[in-house]
Amino acid sequence: MTLKIGIIGCGGIANGKHMPALKKLNEVSMVAFCDIVPERAEQAKADFGSESSAVYRDYKELLKDTTIDVIHVCTPNISHAEISIAAMEAGKHVMCEKPMAKTTEEAQAMIDASKRTGKKLTIGYQNRFRSDSDYLHKVCEQEGLGEIYYARAKAIRRRAVPTWGVFLDEEAQGGGPLIDIGTHALDLTLWMMNNYKPKYAVGNAYHKLSGKKNAANAWGPWDPQKFTVEDSAIGFITMENGATIVLEASWALNTLDVGEAKTVLCGTEGGADMENGLRINGENFGKTYTQHIELGADGVDFYDGAQDDPALAEASQWIDCILNDKEPVVKPEEALVVTRILEAIYKSSETGQPVYFD
Repeated sequence: MTLKIGIIGCGGIANGKHMPALKKLNEVSMVAFCDIVPERAEQAKADFGSESSAVYRDYKELLKDTTIDVIHVCTPNISHAEISIAAMEAGKHVMCEKPMAKTTEEAQAMIDASKRTGKKLTIGYQNRFRSDSDYLHKVCEQEGLGEIYYARAKAIRRRAVPTWGVFLDEEAQGGGPLIDIGTHALDLTLWMMNNYKPKYAVGNAYHKLSGKKNAANAWGPWDPQKFTVEDSAIGFITMENGATIVLEASWALNTLDVGEAKTVLCGTEGGADMENGLRINGENFGKTYTQHIELGADGVDFYDGAQDDPALAEASQWIDCILNDKEPVVKPEEALVVTRILEAIYKSSETGQPVYFD
C-alpha cells in the first residue's frame, strides 16, 4: 500500500525536514502541496512531487481530496490547531510540526478531534530520534539513572535570531525562542524523565537585545520594529513528585554556554548530559566515574539507517504507525503537556506570579 500525503505549508521546515525525508520512503507519495504563496507550492511539487501532484493555495480545497491519507501541517503556529482539526475531520491522519499549538486550549481541541475521528495525530519533535536521545532514553527506561529529580532543558543560541517568515511575529507564533526551540529541549527532558505531571511553573521572558539595531546575527541583523517576541526566556518547573526542571531558551544572549535541544539529568543512581557528546556519570565502589558514550551509525529502533538522520527516522516510524496501526513515538498527550508548561511560563512572565496546574 502507498500512502498519499498532502503537505500544507511549503516553507522552511517542510523543505528542510518533512519533504526530503518523505521522498526517501517507498511507502508514500506526495500528491498535493498547499501554500498561501503559490510559487512555493509549485516549487515543492517540482522538487518532491510528480506531474500529477496537485497544487493549492487554500488548504480547505486540498482537504476535499478523499484519496489523501495523511496531512503534514508545516504552517505558522497560529494555524496548527485549525488545520490539524480540519484535516482529521476530513479523514486524514496528521503529523503537525512543533509546537503542537499556540495555546493549551487549541492543543486539547486537537486531541479531542483525534479521538472523535479515530485518526492518528503526532507532533514533529524529531530530536527524540537522534542516536544520543534514543540511547539515553533506553538508559532512563531501564532506570539506569534511578529517580530523576533535577533536570536542565537547554536551547541557547548566542546570536541566531531567525529573521525570515513570521518567527518574530508574536501573533502568528505565540512567542520566540521559548516556543520555537525551548519546546524541543523541554520535550526531550520530559520524555527522558517520563514525567508529565507539572505542579507549577514560574519564569521570565526577556526583551533585552531585540531592540538593538544592526546587531550581530547568524542570519543578518533583525528589524527591531518587527521583533515582537522575546529574545530569551528562563522557566522553573516543579513537578507533582517534587522534581525540578530549569528551562533555558534564547535566540540572542550574551553567553558562550550555547547548545540546542539538549538535556541534563540528575538522578539518584547517576546522571547524564548532552553538553559534550553524550555522557553518563555516577559512582562505583566509592569512586565517581564519567562515561563518554560513543554512538555508531546503526540507526534507532524503528529505522535501521546508515547514519543518524532524525528527520528520516521520524518520518519512517510515523508512516509505519499508520500502515501497521501502531502508536506514534510522540504522543499528542505528551506534546500537550509541553504546550501547557510553555504557556504557563509566558503567563508567569506577564503576571510576575507562579502558575499552578490543575
